[in-house]
Amino acid sequence: MRITEAARRLGTSPRMLRYRDTLGLLPGLRPAAGSAAAAPHRQFAQEDLDAVALALAIEHRYDISPAALAFGVRVLAEAPVRAEVAELARRIGRVPAPAARALDFEQERALRLLSMPRRLIQPQRSQRPEPRLR
Repeated sequence: MRITEAARRLGTSPRMLRYRDTLGLLPGLRPAAGSAAAAPHRQFAQEDLDAVALALAIEHRYDISPAALAFGVRVLAEAPVRAEVAELARRIGRVPAPAARALDFEQERALRLLSMPRRLIQPQRSQRPEPRLR
């Protein structure tokens, strides 16, 4: 279906769908049957409408703009952007710093064990009787 019909079904305008397209929030183009390859008209399938409806629901639920959602998608899709945003989140205290290396964890664990009373550290012997050899 064409953009006008898709917009009507989604309860939005063709202009808003084109704006979402510029933000990268629409699936790829599908040329219309018989149209020139140089100027394809967007054709919307049900899967495309479902994707746009999901985007609209996310924007409404979290009270964000289409541009903010587009940036969220970019963060998920591009590792360098994700790394920079994660660093910012750590610096402003929104995300805890990643756990230190495993060696640091093991060192902290060993120090905790050394500070415990010896009776708690010693392994307990099994309550089962030892097998008798014949």
